[in-house]
Amino acid sequence: MIVVTRLNGSGFAVNPDLVERIQETPDTTLIMVDGAKYIVRESMVEVIDLIAAYRARIVGMAYGTDVQPTRNATGPAPTLAAVAPLHAHDGGR
Repeated sequence: MIVVTRLNGSGFAVNPDLVERIQETPDTTLIMVDGAKYIVRESMVEVIDLIAAYRARIVGMAYGTDVQPTRNATGPAPTLAAVAPLHAHDGGR
């Protein structure tokens, strides 16, 4: 999940995998795959950066090289147990 800010200043989390489009006209609007629309304070570039950081973190978790999120309004992010990289197991060869 990424945390974004409503125009009234309250933060909320969005599943970035469900974002279909991002528009900036001039307010940034997240358009979800179900048609829901959210107007946020962050610019389109900032939202794209949040999504990229989220996806990089997911890949990092998969390979055991977890990177910390760039923004977390509620404190430290929960971490998952480290997972050995897929290439680390060579079957005893």
